[in-house]
Amino acid sequence: MEPWLMWLIAAAGLALAEVFTLTASLGLLAMAAAVTAAAAALGLPVTWQFLVFALLATLSVLFVRPLALQRLSPREEARFGVEALVGKPAYVISEVSSQGGTVRIGGEVWTARAYDETSVIPPGAVADVVEISGSTAFVYPRE
Repeated sequence: MEPWLMWLIAAAGLALAEVFTLTASLGLLAMAAAVTAAAAALGLPVTWQFLVFALLATLSVLFVRPLALQRLSPREEARFGVEALVGKPAYVISEVSSQGGTVRIGGEVWTARAYDETSVIPPGAVADVVEISGSTAFVYPRE
């Protein structure tokens, strides 16, 4: 069997595997194998074929794949207003329980309640903002 045909079969197999895995790396390897098939069809010796494949595969996986993954990955939406406070640390000013309390979030003082009804968070502790409802921050103590 001709070397170019073997490279072409390898490229087709890698492309088919990429369809099922969606990893973006097998597709790049398929492209490297297809370019190597073209080089083999032009009469490049087998050792040089492997060198071309290795070089193209390495360069594409190291440089092209990260760019492709960055471009294809969903971007996180920017959060504004009170939504931006969820997940931030809250510094307890006065004891926070399910009945109430006060915390400082990013320089502002908020009324707060414990997210877990059984929790009591002492002054000076740090909690995480779980939810904002109106002007009340629901917080959960950090471990």
